[in-house]
Amino acid sequence: MRNFFNLLLILITSSTYAQQISLPDAINIALKNNFDIQIAKNTVTINSINNHIGIAGGLPTVSATISDQESMIGINQKLNTGVTINRSGATSNNLTANITGTMLLYNGNRVIATKNKLAELQKQSEQLLNAKIQNTIADVMVKYYDIVKQQSYIKTLELAIELSRKQLELVEAQKAVGMANNADLFQTEIALNTRIQDLKLQQLIINQAKTDFLNLLNLNPDSLIVINDTIINDQHILLDDVLNGIHQNPLIISLEQQIKINQLVEKETAALSIPSVRTNAGFNYGRNQASAGQLLLNQSYGPFINIGVSIPIYNGSSFKRQKQVATINTNNAKLQKESSVAGFKSNTIKTYQAYAANLEMASTQQNTYNISAQLVNLVLQRYQLSQATILELQEALRSFESAGYRLTNLLYTIKLSEIELKRISGKLGL
Repeated sequence: MRNFFNLLLILITSSTYAQQISLPDAINIALKNNFDIQIAKNTVTINSINNHIGIAGGLPTVSATISDQESMIGINQKLNTGVTINRSGATSNNLTANITGTMLLYNGNRVIATKNKLAELQKQSEQLLNAKIQNTIADVMVKYYDIVKQQSYIKTLELAIELSRKQLELVEAQKAVGMANNADLFQTEIALNTRIQDLKLQQLIINQAKTDFLNLLNLNPDSLIVINDTIINDQHILLDDVLNGIHQNPLIISLEQQIKINQLVEKETAALSIPSVRTNAGFNYGRNQASAGQLLLNQSYGPFINIGVSIPIYNGSSFKRQKQVATINTNNAKLQKESSVAGFKSNTIKTYQAYAANLEMASTQQNTYNISAQLVNLVLQRYQLSQATILELQEALRSFESAGYRLTNLLYTIKLSEIELKRISGKLGL
């Protein structure tokens, strides 16, 4: 009785917590839970904080200092007036305070270059975040449609099992009237049992695919989910549209921004060899008081201002070499972008070739699948009339299963090409 209630509890729990999940739901969960996306978002926040004129050095700095020193000293002074001062244990207090503001007036537009670089770094981090989002959406769609594909196999197997059972019924009926033998019966039972075993193995594949899918979503891998969907392909993707959209890919945009960043680093480095002008202004206060000695109190205070010019004369050609390295880095960034664009174009063309070819084959395969289904029914009828052999019937069933598998694989392969083409052009999820 206890085992019965435990089983009942499991069934109730399974039916209660099995959650039907759609592709938009899965994408939203993944974007919310993905660790790489969270890190990329934090990077965007950091670069947004750093994108400030103060970080670039364009705002004044203000500092204040104060010092209060109390001393106990011995004094032995002899003045030119003949007066002698000799005292031990005298106290002395020295108080100084100042507030100073420093403002950069000119340094070869280095501040402007740095501020522009910080702005480009923020934009670049946003594009890299967009690339993470696009990649995550692609990963979710691939896993999601893999489950749909595996479930389509289940449907094909279930239909084949149903046809195998009809075949078994016919064989048993014919054997009862002496028109079939045990060999036909055994062959039919073996074929049916094999398909039932294949169905169980296919269910295991689906369960493992769902576990991988839940792991991608950062959900509990023991969660029970239900996916009811079919693979519907977009048959209107054009190669020229994808090729033109490559420059909208966030990774390509980030490489363009890297070129700008390196060019701004060149300007920053070039400004190092240009004189810089700074101004300092503030207020000083000083007070020195002693209990003995010739000077008992000395107090001074007042504002001050100065302008300083720093002129780099020679530093072992360090600035020159830094400028050369910055120029090389800019050229490397341009080469990297050109290489990436060429790679994207090559992959796009190959992916589109597969996409177009599989679309054409899918149409033919759909027709083959329909014909194979009709063939099975026809052979079943002929077998019932003793006009077909058991081998012909089994061959028709195998052809039906094979046609179903090929059709499902083609639809899934087309979907993978579709996902990749949209990811390349930065349009995935639109």
